Amino acid sequence: MVTCSAVRKLCVLIALVACAKPRPAETPAVRPCILLVTLDTTRADAMRPDIAPNFNAIAKRGSRFTQAYTPVPQTLAAHCSIMTGLYPAGHGVHENGRYLSEKVPLLAEQMKNAGYRTAAFVSAFALARRFGLGRGFDVFDEDFGNGREERNAKETTDRVVDYLGRHSPQPLFLWVHYYDPHYPYTPPEPFRSRYAKQPYFGEVAFMDEQLGRLVQAFEQRVSGAKAILIVGDHGEGLGDHGESQHGDLLYQATMHVPLLLIGPRVRSGISDLPVSTRRVFHTIRDWAGLDATNSLLRSDHEVVVGEAMKPFLDYGWQPQVMAVEGRFKTISAGKIEVYDVIADPQETHNLAGTAEISRASRAALQQYPVPTAAEAAAAATKANDEEARRQLASLGYVASETKPVVRKDAPRPVDMVRLFEPLDEAAALFVRGEYMRAVPILEHILAEDSHNLDAALRLATAESELGHDTKALEAFKRAQAIAPDSPDVQTYLALYYAKGKDWPRAVPLLERVLAQSPDRLPAIEALATVRERQGRIEEAIRLRQKIYSMRTPRPGELVQLGEMAMAAGQTAVAIDAFEKAHSDHDLELGVLYLAAGRLQEAREALDRVPPSHPGYPMALFKRAQVSVLLHEPDASARVGAAREHANATTRPLIAHERLFQ
Repeated sequence: MVTCSAVRKLCVLIALVACAKPRPAETPAVRPCILLVTLDTTRADAMRPDIAPNFNAIAKRGSRFTQAYTPVPQTLAAHCSIMTGLYPAGHGVHENGRYLSEKVPLLAEQMKNAGYRTAAFVSAFALARRFGLGRGFDVFDEDFGNGREERNAKETTDRVVDYLGRHSPQPLFLWVHYYDPHYPYTPPEPFRSRYAKQPYFGEVAFMDEQLGRLVQAFEQRVSGAKAILIVGDHGEGLGDHGESQHGDLLYQATMHVPLLLIGPRVRSGISDLPVSTRRVFHTIRDWAGLDATNSLLRSDHEVVVGEAMKPFLDYGWQPQVMAVEGRFKTISAGKIEVYDVIADPQETHNLAGTAEISRASRAALQQYPVPTAAEAAAAATKANDEEARRQLASLGYVASETKPVVRKDAPRPVDMVRLFEPLDEAAALFVRGEYMRAVPILEHILAEDSHNLDAALRLATAESELGHDTKALEAFKRAQAIAPDSPDVQTYLALYYAKGKDWPRAVPLLERVLAQSPDRLPAIEALATVRERQGRIEEAIRLRQKIYSMRTPRPGELVQLGEMAMAAGQTAVAIDAFEKAHSDHDLELGVLYLAAGRLQEAREALDRVPPSHPGYPMALFKRAQVSVLLHEPDASARVGAAREHANATTRPLIAHERLFQ
């Protein structure tokens, strides 16, 4: 019997994998060095000759795809598709701030295994190594300088040009990412003045200037055969269909991107065949002699699929999937829209009532796997990193941490465009801790979308942080009414109780949440605090160790763990915590090293304790013990010094210390 699970798996394969059998790549006599350039937030129609002359000059030497589409209008998710060859339903990353599973093979890993040296230069934190794309790169340059979250195209190009001065007999796979056209649009001069009324295009023009410089350096400094592939990761709304930026809708402004390639076996000219940018992965593998399946070097027909799941995953609105075949694009989001994107690139005339949707497009839409809340959460298990959230928020990216309430009457995202800006603004204010400013915006959102669980929980938390207990509880009750069984509501309510005098009420909530979701980091952190208050120190220590295995601890947190472990007699745990804290805790380390029998390390640590330290008498006492145990020649003098500088704490210890008798 064919099960539902088997049917679903079959649907996934149909939607994610081309029907063609794997084909061996044409083995080149010399494998080319390959430059991959990804242009962030770049609309296809922004690459006009007057704005992007370098891009157009390069395109004349190769093949330009005029109907290229991103699988998803989000930076990280789109790059995951480029680097894996999979749609988001295949690699599991649907939003920024998520994590690509280590189980998903990456292009750089395969290129490295094939004998290529690999280097990447990314221009924004959204693609930082921590999110999973650094695997396989010998060099992964994410140094934005001075604590910034991004750098401009010139800064990135400068570093690439310097790198290209290094010579190697191995072929090179080089990925360069430019981020400039991202909001806010602040191009440097002369582009700022030239495009004063359209600064987005000024950013594109500046990026194009550096693109020309990059390609020239690559072609001049790299010897042998060369291949170049330039592609946009997604576009920018600029107000089309009510979307000012990107990530919420599936229209051409954000899904239609530039794509060109030059190099061995590339047919020069223009191709209007719809293609997905996920095929960049296959094309580079083809050049490297690995596999030609789905390569853009071959004119394979496909139904191009795309998704925009952010409104679904964050707010519980309708999931959105598109299918492009020939000149027709079909969008499924609560109802069907059909557009002739060649005759009507602005998508102003919905042909759903008259156009015939092909069987292949209809199947692609019906069979594309919509992520469950649990699947989306799996990619976000590490995303509870406060610093990462702050850095992403500074770039305008704030994903919800709440599983949405999916309802039958969920609104279509395109019908909710009036809330896009308030939602983004409220989320950014919330992450920055500007709760007073966030509250009225969140109240407005809930007045417009009463079932928005993310907004309800943010409002409850904001009121709690402001000390408005009555309003916070009212907001939590509202969230409970929206989703009575939601573990998110239980978690946030528990966090609220854990901070105040009613902290015992948090215990059963936290225990229930963690029984269902053992890796829910905020709940683990709250339970660790509660266990400490209950005097269950050993359990609190275990919980904190688990927390710090899931995220990077701050020095103060490590010191706190060290002190707890030290008091509990867990010497090894305490030593590890204090060592990792890299702070001024030599006295504690000296005492712990001595307890562990690591006498040489104890001596060095205790010798670093200055006389001004309030615990200096204890340091002298412990140092004298170490001296006697090491049979140092000045041991008697150190015992004398300990006695001379003894205080109320060390005096009785010295009097009863057998080593000193």
